[in-house]
Order: sequence, then C-alpha cells, then structure tokens
Amino acid sequence: MTTTMINDLRTRRAETWEKAKAFLTERQSANNGILTAEDDETYARMEAEIEAFGREIARAERAAELDAQLSKPVAAPLAMTPGSVAPEGHKHVPFRATDEYRENFWNAMRMATNPFEVRNDLKEGADTEGGYLVPDEFERTLVEALNEENIIRSLAKRITTTSGDRKIPVVATHGKANWLDEGAAVTESDEAFKQVTLGAYKLSTFIKVSEELLADSAFNIEAYLANEFGRRIGAAEEEAFLVGDGSNKPTGIFHKTDGAQEGLKAAGQTAITADELIDLFYALRSPYRKNAVWLTNDSTVKAIRKLKDNQGQYLWQPALTAGSPDMILGRPIYTSSFVPEIKAGAKTVAFGDLSYYWIADRAGRSFKRLNELFATTGQVGFMATQRVDGKLILPEAVKVLVQKQ
Repeated sequence: MTTTMINDLRTRRAETWEKAKAFLTERQSANNGILTAEDDETYARMEAEIEAFGREIARAERAAELDAQLSKPVAAPLAMTPGSVAPEGHKHVPFRATDEYRENFWNAMRMATNPFEVRNDLKEGADTEGGYLVPDEFERTLVEALNEENIIRSLAKRITTTSGDRKIPVVATHGKANWLDEGAAVTESDEAFKQVTLGAYKLSTFIKVSEELLADSAFNIEAYLANEFGRRIGAAEEEAFLVGDGSNKPTGIFHKTDGAQEGLKAAGQTAITADELIDLFYALRSPYRKNAVWLTNDSTVKAIRKLKDNQGQYLWQPALTAGSPDMILGRPIYTSSFVPEIKAGAKTVAFGDLSYYWIADRAGRSFKRLNELFATTGQVGFMATQRVDGKLILPEAVKVLVQKQ
C-alpha cells in the first residue's frame, strides 16, 4: 500500500474523529454533560470506526515497511570462513550467511537431502548438541518479526551481551555546590553510585509441522517459522517488559517495586481525568519530557478520547502522517494489551523516556529440528531459544498513574 493511500486512511480517521468530537460536545451540552443511552451507542459506533481505521493503518504501514525491506539489495556474501583473519586492507562487512550455508541450513531443517551426504557448508554452524547457528538472514528476519510484535523493543535501548551478566553503573544521587563564608571549608558532596545488573533469562518455544507440509517445496518454511516464532517470542517478551516480576524473566516497567516511579495517585478507582494526565505529564522532570512517550492499554485510550483540557480541547489527537503515532499533550502514545486495564490499585498509564529501559540480548539464537519426538504422528518439531533480560535502569525517567485502591 502506498504512502498516499495510508495518508488517505489517516485523513478519513481524523475526519471521523472530528465528527465524533462534535457529536460528543453537542450531546453533552444538551444533556447537562451526560450522554443518553442512545447517544452513547451512537458515539460507540463512531469510536469503533476510528479504531478500525487505526488497525487498518497499522496493517498498511507494516506491509509497506516489509515491502521496503524486501526490495533492498542484499549485502555481499561471506567471503571467508568465520573466525579467520581478514587480509590486510580488507574492508570489514557484517558477516552474513553464504548462499551455500543458507541453502544447506534449510535443507537440513527439511531433511530434503541425502542423510548420509557430508554437508561441509554447515561446518560454520556446527553444534555438538545437534543444533545449528541460525543464518544471519534468518536471525535478522526474526528480529524484524519481534519488532512488529513488540513495541517496547522499538522504544527501549537494546544491547548485546556475549557472556555473563552485564553490570550498568548508575548515578543514584548527585552532589551539589554550596555557598560558603569567606575562609570556610568546602563541604564534601560526592556522587552516589549503584549498579544495575542485566542477566540472560531463557525464552523458548517450538512448532510442529507435518512431514507432508515440510516436504512441499511450495511452502515457504522460512517465512512461516520467522513469523510464528516472532509472534510467540514477541508477545512473551512484551508481557515481561511491561509487567514481568523479574523471577526467571525480565522486570517490567509496571512492576510494583522495581518498575517506574509513581507519579500520581488517581482520585477514582475506575476513571481518569484530564487534570490527572496533565499532572502526570508535569510529574516527570523536564529533561525526560523531551523524549517521553505515553504507554497504556487500548481500553484506557477509549476513556482518554473523551477528556478535554481547561481550554475545551481534546487531549487525544490522531496522527495525520504515515509512520506518526497518535498524540496526547503533544507527546506520542503507544498501546499494548499487556498494560494493566483501569481498575482499583492498578498502574494504568506510564509517561516517560523509555530509552532508559534497557534490553540485553545474549548474542545468537538457537534453532533446532526435533526429528524423533513427534515421529509417531508424522510431524517434525522446530524449536527456537533465546536469552534476554530487561530492566528500567533509571526509575525516575518514567512516571506512572496509579488508580485509587
């Protein structure tokens, strides 16, 4: 879908939103601020249409991004055995799987060649436990799939570790300067440091594929596995990055003790006001506001759409250009189904600079074919495993709104 078509969808969504705002304002004014059951039903239909446009825009943008990626030329193939020293003066290029390696990798996964044939092209990825290092192209595809399923990865800071824990020094408190009388001694005021440790928790899943489907050369096994592994791993990661408790998984942004700092306590158990969102905005220190984003649940956005500021302007504003998110108070808003919904005591809205949420990926992902486990049912298993951790290393960089208990 072209950019023009995507922008047309955004324009139509914005027009529908303007009609919904006008209808809401008119009917509330006519009924002392209260919608009748019939008016509420009419507004709900308008809101459903706005959400439908939003879903279609998201699908179109993902398709356009995928088309752009697939149309890019590939880099030069790997010209030497991994681990060998490049000739002097040789320009470094990122290692990518050779055509032979990639072909033999997927042939091995399909078992499409003679099992007694020696396939030396797989020596680059040989694994004593029966697995193979995933070719670079497939790992990149998997990461792209994770990004589509996981909004936090696109907003957080990502680092790659090779072994052991990653220790991150953080300034806990700053020193300060003091005014002194003439001849008085300077008061000591040192910085206080602490360490945040990122480990590598194991996340794994497997897929069963029938032998008949696997043998069918018309079936794109690479695309299917990349998309399905991306969907599963991406969903599990996002849940942990948002509400994970740190026990054998990452610590989430909304975790009750090790997540974002409480910025504001809402007056209601099941409602949010415009003033509370404005107060949450200013509860975040100004250095973090310039890169801050809103993060909440889709159901919460439905409630926010009805809120106005003191000048009678709606807080929520739809994006009009391709690739741009919707806005609240001039800052982008992102949604995830894993953010807690509005209920008593829940952390329902986060506002802050999510680049202070760090994601540590242990280098490389394991990908294995399980031949015997499902042999009696005529199926073959494929297992993907990765190791990852995530943590908000500076809690003051993100503030959350907490509903009244």
